[in-house]
Amino acid sequence: MNSSNYLFPRRLTRRDFLKASSAALAVAPLAGAQPAAPQRIGSGKWTYTLDEAWGKLPAGMKYGLGCGVVVDARDNVYVTSRSASPCVAVFSREGKLLETWSKDFGDKIGGYSADQVSSTAHCLYWSKEGKDEFLYFTENVASGGKDADGKDKPALGKRVCKTDLKGRVLYTIGNVAKESGTSQKFDWTNPTDVAVAANGDIYVVDGYGSQRVSRFDKNWKHLKTIGGRADKDAPKGANAPHGTFSTCHGIWVSTLGTEPEIFIADRANGRIEIFSMDLVYRRTIPDFKAPCCFYQHAGHIYVPELGARVSILDATGKIVARLGDGAAVPKEQKDKRVEFIAPHALTVDSKGDLYVVEWVPQGRVRKFRHTPQAA
Repeated sequence: MNSSNYLFPRRLTRRDFLKASSAALAVAPLAGAQPAAPQRIGSGKWTYTLDEAWGKLPAGMKYGLGCGVVVDARDNVYVTSRSASPCVAVFSREGKLLETWSKDFGDKIGGYSADQVSSTAHCLYWSKEGKDEFLYFTENVASGGKDADGKDKPALGKRVCKTDLKGRVLYTIGNVAKESGTSQKFDWTNPTDVAVAANGDIYVVDGYGSQRVSRFDKNWKHLKTIGGRADKDAPKGANAPHGTFSTCHGIWVSTLGTEPEIFIADRANGRIEIFSMDLVYRRTIPDFKAPCCFYQHAGHIYVPELGARVSILDATGKIVARLGDGAAVPKEQKDKRVEFIAPHALTVDSKGDLYVVEWVPQGRVRKFRHTPQAA
């Protein structure tokens, strides 16, 4: 594939960094002012301290609804949100903005503008495959607009794009114009997340659409699809029929047990459904407030919940910590409190620090340093 085939990279210029520095100086505390007390969340081993300086963007850029966040092998942090400027921001662990990605699709993978990229943005997944690292972008469906005759253009999104760490597109599956050695049609209605197993098998959830879960081999050969919606009269919540879903929003390959398993965030049913690698149902973990997706670190699974909370599970599935009060947030507090509002995705770096993006208009992209306290 042509090495210029980039999703939407935009390298930062010296002017961008000068703007960012000026903005930081503008909000610096006055000389002699007492520093604010650190804002913490959690308790004991699971205490985290907000890093208020992390994740700032240069003047003229802003986050949209928080979609995805991942770390690579060097602890660089990739953030996606429903914003056209930037579509993706890449930070160092310390908070230095390394680059931003904007529109450079062109005709290479569908001719999307930055606004169209923003309208379809959803989850992001990082994968180490052999010696190489990759990103998987999941696109929601969006209107393609009208043509000159007032007729509807084909819908946008409904795709999964595999890229390298510079955003170079390597493979696209889903709503593609035509098939080729690097693109494949697949009938998703509104996919939401991806996970990749150690053997290269790829799992995709159609969480805003058909409620199906599909498995592919490393070459994107379709192996199996399960799921769908339960009958309208079937039980809801944790007692809903297993193998059916109500917003199967997130998916993960857990390697915490004696053998790997597939975790699926069944969001509207407030539960996690667990399957074998060949998608045979095994068990359920209930009592979640709209679980969105997963991240595994140091023997634990982290679960962002739209219901103002992050849960942490051990290898047995026991909930060992809950960060945030899980309470409804009054409108006047939405921009002020350290407690979560609507966590949509998270990741954890090699030091155990937590990064969370939220499904609120400004994204609330935040880093929480792991600062365990004595019991």
